[in-house]
Amino acid sequence: MGITHQPPPVRLIFGILAKDHATLQEALNLLRERFGPEDARLPEIPFRWTNYYQDELGDAPLRTLVAYEKMISREEIPDIKLWSNSQENRTALEGKRCVNLDPGYMTLGQFFLATTKDQRQRVYIRDGIFVEPTLYFEGGFWKPFAWTYRDWQSEEYLQFLQLARQRFAYQCSTGRPWSHRTL
Repeated sequence: MGITHQPPPVRLIFGILAKDHATLQEALNLLRERFGPEDARLPEIPFRWTNYYQDELGDAPLRTLVAYEKMISREEIPDIKLWSNSQENRTALEGKRCVNLDPGYMTLGQFFLATTKDQRQRVYIRDGIFVEPTLYFEGGFWKPFAWTYRDWQSEEYLQFLQLARQRFAYQCSTGRPWSHRTL
């Protein structure tokens, strides 16, 4: 018989997709107010992997990824996803989103994205929220699953997640955020 235990805290990471630089900055400020200091951020890049968001966010949306210093429990992700959906709706213009906020979390061996859409690989949590195993860490690198979105398989994202994992591992082992390390 296994003994149950509370899993350790995880690293909150947001994917932010915005129609322009100003909207992206507003989203970053909103998230900073809610979740505190950033631990790492991917410099904004053009989103080029699909035109799925074109009707809402235009022809040239911008993407960034942000890892937060404060760790969370896995149980918080449904509330975070519901909150981020409400912020997308609150800032929408004429029924179209200006920003897409995708929360996820990282463990040392996995990365999950929260979603409202069911698929075979997604696990229902509660309140209409599912999580999708998006990447796994093996042999020193993040690796995708067959269903992983193309952008989450890109070199830019994987390099960022490698850095975020390094900083998260430091925090897990020392109890201090990367920004508080002593050299």
